[in-house]
Amino acid sequence: MTDKTRMTALNTSVGADDGRSLTKCTGDSITDETAEIKDFEELQRKMRRMTDPAYLHTFSMNELYDREFDVRPPIVEGMLYPGTYILAGASKVGKSFLVAQIAYHVSTGKPLWEYPVHQCGVLYLALEDDQRRLQSRLARMFGVQGTDALSFAISSQKISSGLETQLDNYLRENPKTRLIIIDTLQKVRMSSGDIYSYADDYETIGKLKQFTDARGICVLVVHHTRKQRAEDIFEMISGTNGLLGAADGAFILQKKKRTDNTAILDVVGRDQPDQELTLEFNRERCLWMFQKAETELWKQPPDPLLEAVSRLLSQDAPEWNGSPTELLAKLPDVGVQANVLTRKLNVSADRLYNDYGIRYESKRTHEGRSVSLKLETQGVTICDGRDGIFECGPDIENTVTIDTTVTEEVKP
Repeated sequence: MTDKTRMTALNTSVGADDGRSLTKCTGDSITDETAEIKDFEELQRKMRRMTDPAYLHTFSMNELYDREFDVRPPIVEGMLYPGTYILAGASKVGKSFLVAQIAYHVSTGKPLWEYPVHQCGVLYLALEDDQRRLQSRLARMFGVQGTDALSFAISSQKISSGLETQLDNYLRENPKTRLIIIDTLQKVRMSSGDIYSYADDYETIGKLKQFTDARGICVLVVHHTRKQRAEDIFEMISGTNGLLGAADGAFILQKKKRTDNTAILDVVGRDQPDQELTLEFNRERCLWMFQKAETELWKQPPDPLLEAVSRLLSQDAPEWNGSPTELLAKLPDVGVQANVLTRKLNVSADRLYNDYGIRYESKRTHEGRSVSLKLETQGVTICDGRDGIFECGPDIENTVTIDTTVTEEVKP
């Protein structure tokens, strides 16, 4: 056998480093392209189904757990959260003083009684007032040192007739605003005669709820109660049950007698426990002072996972970035898999931020899923409002003492 014969006897593949034949490579390429075409066609079919008005969009439980939502801190912890709320009470009971007090404390970051506040911008639609009356009321309540974080309007459009556009424009120019107060509901709802149906009431609050849910903010609507007593105090809200049914929560402010200084504030909502607060009206300062809470706030027990995550960060090392597997390696005592870890953090992102001041983010990259943890200073301090002390953050200079001595008779 010649050398030439020996050389040509080898069955060497042409143009392939891994020893596969050209025919095999071509076949793999065609298979990959066919799979891509099928995936694209399936995507087109899914898009056509989704544009069909009769299509019902669904998602699995696993898809829900794998989704990460933006953190939405409370406005007032244990009392007011992102969503749509109603504050109702009899005429001249002191509702406007109460919402002005809430607006001031949220905009300045000062705790409201015993409730910590997450400072943010506030828009107050005082639609039953004029500027002169507002100036006099606010100066009496808070003195003459104001804040640019609290803005007012004394006129607006109505719901479904321009109000949403007005509020959207304002939020675009003032993105730090997270609380909008509407005083009162009757000033912004479309007229439907003297009687509103359940459907009318539900749609009115439902429109506001759609607005707040899409933007992660809170709208607090002032409304009236009817004169007739009811076994369930929240059935006294003027109108039908459609108002409360569409809302995320409600407050009822009531007195036993109109001349009383003491009032009860009943609180109910989807995101907070039912409460009954006893308040006393300080007629000198026109402020509602905290007396007691009938229902103690329930606090969740510590979560071992969140406790372990919180120990990873400090003021010297306030950030951590990496994969779920790398994070799991930092938490040897947790005892969960990487995919379970991200799911637990997804569903606990709000609590991780509210309780520990840690912002959690998760996103997919070309290398896989990436996790980001960042320690943020919240500047919220719990105080004892029963002593009349309101503290803002760690700075003692922001402490204000309220004198509760009654020296003048002023009707709320």
